Amino acid sequence: MTVSLTLLICAVVLTAVGAVLLHARSLTRVLMGVIVCGNGVNLLVLATTGRAGAPPLLYPGVARARVTDPLPQAIVLTAVVITLATTAFVLAMVYRSSQLTGTDFVQDDVEDRRVVLRAEIAEERAELRERHRGEGPRAWRDERREQRRRLRADRAFQARARDAPGDLWDDILGADPPQSPRPARQENDPR
Repeated sequence: MTVSLTLLICAVVLTAVGAVLLHARSLTRVLMGVIVCGNGVNLLVLATTGRAGAPPLLYPGVARARVTDPLPQAIVLTAVVITLATTAFVLAMVYRSSQLTGTDFVQDDVEDRRVVLRAEIAEERAELRERHRGEGPRAWRDERREQRRRLRADRAFQARARDAPGDLWDDILGADPPQSPRPARQENDPR
């Protein structure tokens, strides 16, 4: 089986570009990454199947060695459908994000920031303990104070993030339209 070098290089480049776009913070770029990466993988599967042969119809007189394998084509067809569904889902996320926030940029999660900060501080404390092993805790008191200050600043940031104005359900689902006041019933009204 021979593989076309040009198709193989194109497939690798498309998959790499799609993977880079998938790691972006903009949902529009993520959408483009899903499409490009899907096309690259499909091209890779088709490129590795070898040369084209006779149609995969087995009837008397057809040499089975010359028949094209239908499995890669079926896999690519399935992958196209899955890529279409994923594209529709990400497109809906982009639309809803732009409706709610006015942008498609994905913000940092407050809880993720806290976990990363705590991991960094734990590593720094272990390093300080190792560096000042025989000197006692007073030797690295200033560094510990700096770490505590950073933790307090992060807790204050989290508190400000939790006190965001507006109702969360209104932010996610959209606020209900205002109700028009009903006119008061008159005494002679038969309703």
